[in-house]
Formats: sequence, structure tokens, C-alpha cells
Amino acid sequence: MTHHRLDRDEARRIAVRAQLLDAHRPTDLASVVHRLTFLQLDPTAAVAPSADLVAWTRLGAAYRPSHLTRALEHDRALFEHRAMVRPMADLGLHLAEMATLPEHARQREWLRANDTFRRYVLDLLRDSGPLLSREVEDRSTVPWPSTGWTNNRNVTQMLELLAARGEIAISGRIGRQRRWDLAERVYPTGTPVVPAEEARRLRDERWLRAMGVARASVVGDAGEPAEVAGTTGTWRVDPEALGRPFAGRTALLSPFDRLIHDRRRALELFDFDYKLEMYVPKANRRWGYFALPVLHHDRLIGKVDTTADRKASVLRVDAIHGDVPFDAATTAAVHEELAALANWLDLSDVRLAS
Repeated sequence: MTHHRLDRDEARRIAVRAQLLDAHRPTDLASVVHRLTFLQLDPTAAVAPSADLVAWTRLGAAYRPSHLTRALEHDRALFEHRAMVRPMADLGLHLAEMATLPEHARQREWLRANDTFRRYVLDLLRDSGPLLSREVEDRSTVPWPSTGWTNNRNVTQMLELLAARGEIAISGRIGRQRRWDLAERVYPTGTPVVPAEEARRLRDERWLRAMGVARASVVGDAGEPAEVAGTTGTWRVDPEALGRPFAGRTALLSPFDRLIHDRRRALELFDFDYKLEMYVPKANRRWGYFALPVLHHDRLIGKVDTTADRKASVLRVDAIHGDVPFDAATTAAVHEELAALANWLDLSDVRLAS
């Protein structure tokens, strides 16, 4: 098998292009999710929910959050599972794994102890679904024990476990509240189950295509081995991504964006140090509560501490932290992206801290 040698410029460009963050924007949400393999759901909306922000970063002003809702609830082109939105076409790659869940003995024992409760939930959804969690009576025999927020949240725990197992599914949402139904009424009938080992291999291949270049610990034996100058150890690279021309752009990224989600990889390829500081005490933050990483062509060049103030209809920018000095063109490009973000959020202005 060919062993490739990449300089870091090429490795970065492969990674940026694979994540659909180069100058050649995609044109529809379905193709974005197919390429990225998933969008992560997170309720934090200091700027916008992460799934929407990731989609906007790729699609631009053409994307509206209603597109995601339609794809999930009406077209069924996408499905929500374990806080991820995935292509419905990939469902068969996950069904074998679902059948083995839950993986933790404590969860399996709790399900066994509450089998009557489980059957009640399935019967209720069959007769009356889709339902919100508050519309499901707690008939647990054994409460769910936890030292955290899930303690005694028996209905939520049961619904989560049944969804993880593929017995029920999220059919839609009312605001942030999930509506649950039998999986057979959400997932396409007759979806073939890809055997677990083959499914894992195919998921690794899909993930490497989405990342472009990654460690084997992340993508297994997918792609071909590569060395990246200035780093140690062996990487895996998508051979179809090699030798392609690159044209970059400026983009503001969600803190959950997969280009920077692997902090070690971001350091190795981009010299980019980043931490999501929403759980860090305010006095100890370096960049801000929900600082957006800044991509400029094939470099990660800084962070923008910004918040959508919907009451005042402004995008507040408390600081722009440059990891490298910004020249006039770079500064203009970052400000242009901030204006585009404010416009997409239907905010009237960008307000820079004095």
C-alpha cells in the first residue's frame, strides 16, 4: 500500500476541503450532512444552536433552520439519534450497533428490572404516539439511581435507552422537547441491517472522507497511511483527497465544529489552541463563553467572542482574539463574516466592543 508524505499545508487543505469549508460551497443541507456524516445537536444558543451554525458555515445565507426541521420531520431524509442528526441513508450502518445497546451493565440491569415499564411505554406509543416525555407516566419498578441530574428521571432514562436500542425514535420536536414514537413509524420499513464489522468499516471510511486526514485511532484502517511533516506517528489519508486544487475562504466556526473538535489534531495540523470555555469561570476565560474559531483559507487564526443579543437585535462582539497578526484584508474578511452572521440571524447590526 502507498505510504504518503504530506507537508502540513497540504494536510490542512485536505482537512478544510473535506469539511466543506473551502471556497466551493455546497448547495443543500442533505449533501452537507451526508458528507459530514452527522450534525451534533447541542442546546447552547449563545449565537445559534450548533447544528444550525455548522450548516450555515457551509451553506451560507441560503440555509434556514426550518430546512433541518423539514428534513427530520417531513422528508425523513435525516434522523436524530443520541444527540446527532444523521442521513437516513446511513441508518443501516447503525442498526447492528443499536441492537447491542445498552453497553453498560448497570443500564442493562435497570432495563431488566423495569421490563413491565418498558412494555408499557411501547404499548402507549403504539396506541397514542408520538408523545412528549411528560405525557408518559412513570411506572418504573426500580428508580434510576444517579448522583447527577438523571437521578430518578425514570421516564427520560427509559425513553433514551429504548431509542438507543432502536425500539423507539424521535419523530420531531416541539421547541426543544422531543416527541417520541415507535421506530417503525419513523425509520423506513425494511432498512437492511449491515453486519456490525462491515458497518464499522464503512463508517470509518465515511468518517475519513469527512475528515480528509486523521489518526488511525479515529478511523481504523480506512484510507492509506501517511506521514505529516512536523508531527510524529502515522496518519490515515483519504487518497481521493490528494493532489486536488485548493481555494480558501474565511469562516466562523461553531465550537463543536469537527474541524477543531479534536483538540490534539487542531494543534498538530493548525497550531491551534482552543477550549470551549462555557463551563470555565468567567474570570478564568481566555477567549469567551462561546468563542467562535476563525478559519482563514487553510489557517485557524483566532477566536471571536460574540453573542447574539436578540432583544437588542445586535450581534455583540466583545473581542476578536488573533492568534496571528491580522492584515487589512484578513480583518475585512472577518468583519464581513460577522456581518453575514448577523444578517443570517436577522439581527440589525454588529456591535463591536469599544
